[in-house]
Amino acid sequence: MFYQKDVETMRRADIEALQLQKLKKMVDYCYNNIPFYHERLQEAGVTGDKIKTLSDIQYIPFTTKDDIRDNYPFGMMACPMKNIVRIHASSGTTGKPTVGVYTKKDIDTWAELIARIGAASGVTDEDIIQISFGYGLFTGALGLHYGLEKLGATVIPASSGNTQKQLMMFRDFGVTGLVATPSYALYLGEMVKESPYPASAYKLRIGLLGSEGCTEEMRTQIEKNLHMFVTDNYGMTELGGPGVSGECELRCGLHFAEDHFLPEIIDQDTLERKGPGEVGELVVTTLSREGMPVLRYRTKDITRINYEPCACGRTHARMDKVMGRTDDMMIIKGVNVFPSQIESVLVGMEHVGPHYQLIVRKKNFLDTLEVKVELSNGELLQSYGELEALQHKIHDRLKSVLGLETKVTLAEPKSLERFQGKAKRILDLRNEPEE
Repeated sequence: MFYQKDVETMRRADIEALQLQKLKKMVDYCYNNIPFYHERLQEAGVTGDKIKTLSDIQYIPFTTKDDIRDNYPFGMMACPMKNIVRIHASSGTTGKPTVGVYTKKDIDTWAELIARIGAASGVTDEDIIQISFGYGLFTGALGLHYGLEKLGATVIPASSGNTQKQLMMFRDFGVTGLVATPSYALYLGEMVKESPYPASAYKLRIGLLGSEGCTEEMRTQIEKNLHMFVTDNYGMTELGGPGVSGECELRCGLHFAEDHFLPEIIDQDTLERKGPGEVGELVVTTLSREGMPVLRYRTKDITRINYEPCACGRTHARMDKVMGRTDDMMIIKGVNVFPSQIESVLVGMEHVGPHYQLIVRKKNFLDTLEVKVELSNGELLQSYGELEALQHKIHDRLKSVLGLETKVTLAEPKSLERFQGKAKRILDLRNEPEE
């Protein structure tokens, strides 16, 4: 069991003392080694010796994704390339990819953080873990791979796709754990239900899902289909990948690795810092990274942080599951709408499948939202009355949750796209000619 009790159960005062010590060093490290930060910190008048308390972090300027893209590929690197042993990058679907570089120490720390999360969620050295993330520049697969090996688990680098082969390995290799996106785990669960093999052919017991949001309703559906206990973990390329935080077996928040990361919550509009327990945008400072550290990185993820010790004994702060992202938030007729809100309404409803699509259009200069929902029962298509009743039920529930009129369209079973990586739920047609 990879449980670092001396670190994970530190007193709050000791955690904050360690963070302050590391923050002062990190400010100077960035000032001396990264021209971008040298200029920013000099302009703000901030050096390590001027950081007297953790609250002084507020004087450090924020870092954004645009800052990292503007310095593509290696302008944010803090050491010579000869010290770098690994390069990762985001998909870059909206422009240049976000690049992350790692020293040998960074890779070792990363593996340790993943092992810590794996142990907290219940993984042991007797587990056989199938990693169904796509391998490559994406941080998720290799990040989980190294960490779970460090924990002592047996790792199968299955990568994504070829679903029937994934199921075959589940059965033939006696797989007990799955690493995947929630979307793909949902799809695998559908395929398991349809396979000719009995439930006893599968030994799955634990899932470490990540890379995209997963509502409680979706998690319940995945657990029901795959008969396994599912935990959530969090990270992103800019922060070094997964390993920033993760759930323990009690699942009452994601434990932040506060000895390596310093989290804050800010108001996304005023940029003012918020207090413990208040909802806002997560900002993270890396405290240990050598290759590409970041100061006050604006993640755009909406959450809140609880500093009370967990009943499991761990004392590091816990973040709520991400409620949404400021950049996937839709503003429809003045109302803020997150896909997670819609998912929480749809998943688990009778006759409704867990797959959906959100279509945004512009009509009479106003944005409109269509929610396309896949039926789980094709026989319902034979009854217009039942279809109409279900459509009204979904509409009314969405209106109650969102405070907004939406168009609800019912689609045939298995007609919507399945995703092996991150699900792309929003179809933005606002630049298309009006119908």
